[in-house]
Amino acid sequence: MSFKGGLVRASCAAILLAGVALVPLRGASAAAFGSLSSLIGSSGKLKAVFSLPGDKETASVAGAAGNPGVYPLAAGDTAVTGNLSLIVLKPFSAKVNGRIGTYRMGTWPYEKGTPRSASYAPPKGFVEVTRETFGTHVSEHFTVGEFVTKDQRDVWPKYVALDRRLIDKLELTIAELNLMGYPVKDFAVMSGFRTPQYNERGVGTGGRSAVSRHQYGDAADVYPDDNGDGRLDDLNKDGRVDMKDARILASAAEAVEKKNPELLGGVGLYNSTSAHGPFVHIDARGTRARWGG
Repeated sequence: MSFKGGLVRASCAAILLAGVALVPLRGASAAAFGSLSSLIGSSGKLKAVFSLPGDKETASVAGAAGNPGVYPLAAGDTAVTGNLSLIVLKPFSAKVNGRIGTYRMGTWPYEKGTPRSASYAPPKGFVEVTRETFGTHVSEHFTVGEFVTKDQRDVWPKYVALDRRLIDKLELTIAELNLMGYPVKDFAVMSGFRTPQYNERGVGTGGRSAVSRHQYGDAADVYPDDNGDGRLDDLNKDGRVDMKDARILASAAEAVEKKNPELLGGVGLYNSTSAHGPFVHIDARGTRARWGG
């Protein structure tokens, strides 16, 4: 999960260590970060890069210790708007007996054996989310807190597996909907990352998959909700919110994959229930998968 980023002026940046303290930062080499396009993604809207303690890129910005946390960066290009962040991850090895500290994680599929493919290997690390960093933007439209597992409300810090390819794909899907003539401002994230212990509760016939991509940080269940009513918007303006609207969202994700094959993954449609309206699952697993609708 070592990142390759764009040009960065670290001499005028500051470090925010898990929302605790601001420390002036000097002397990082811009050459360590690679191209600007890889920093901001295909969408041009990514605002965070991820790295592990000990990675050379981490050391160039966060110092030799490279403690997990959020390190604001100053972009060296006027094409990039807003602040950029380096997020240093908590390594997977910090999980002991199914927990990191007091935060319950559980056990990943294949954690104790050989995964069926590289995409099912346990995450290499997690974003450490504190009350202070909950609202950190990972892209123009999305914050890290939107992807937090929906349990353990009062336990801090929390930990999230999050793949930049997913965030890029979601940003591109918003843009694609607008190109298609559906003026969408944002997505609501109904479900982002799920810890294995949370995911396990819903595993069974007609429920969650035991190897759900949500456990790997590259999947999200989303819907446009610009009117803020907690349901998918009436995209086709026919006076109803139904699967026709969900299919429009799914078709936008399909179009994104055709234009950006590196973001290939799953697109699944889900109908409304008594608990929620229609929504679409979007992931960036690296292989094509389709279901529902």
